[in-house]
Amino acid sequence: MKFMPSTLPGVVIIEPDVYEDERGWFMESFNARKFEDGLQQLGLPIPDPFVQDNQSCSRKGVLRGLHYQIEPFAQGKLVCVTQGAAFDVAVDIRAESPTHGKWFGLELSADNKKMLWIPAGFAHGFLALKDNTKFSYKTTNFYNKESERSVRWCDEALAIQWPDGDGYIINDKDRMAPLLQS
Repeated sequence: MKFMPSTLPGVVIIEPDVYEDERGWFMESFNARKFEDGLQQLGLPIPDPFVQDNQSCSRKGVLRGLHYQIEPFAQGKLVCVTQGAAFDVAVDIRAESPTHGKWFGLELSADNKKMLWIPAGFAHGFLALKDNTKFSYKTTNFYNKESERSVRWCDEALAIQWPDGDGYIINDKDRMAPLLQS
């Protein structure tokens, strides 16, 4: 596995080793030892163990996020796309961070097999770029409805450059989410 820092300190791009032959391909999608070693080599802390796996399936144009949870249920997320493609976004929401309000985006797809490690303290969202995009993520804490929060996906202060779309499909909760500074 190859671990590369993103433009946001703490957010890491992970490229697994993929082995292909006439039968198809094989990859290790997660290995705790390699994950911890990769983060340590970048000088990053080892997160709490993963406790929950989640999956979603979205039509092209579905935009989900920007979601996060507050303490004591803040979550780190290891995300990937197992079918289709998505533009994935992490936003630094840590109040004292020098990169507070900055974002990082990356296309994750079944073809490129890239993953993104998003530690606690970041909001997360994605835009499905293809129909039947299957998104998978591991979390370091359990979902807790009372701790769930959102930041509006189109907050002008964030200036996220979402891919051009012909009318995103967004639920009311995400459409009405507060701005980061409010």
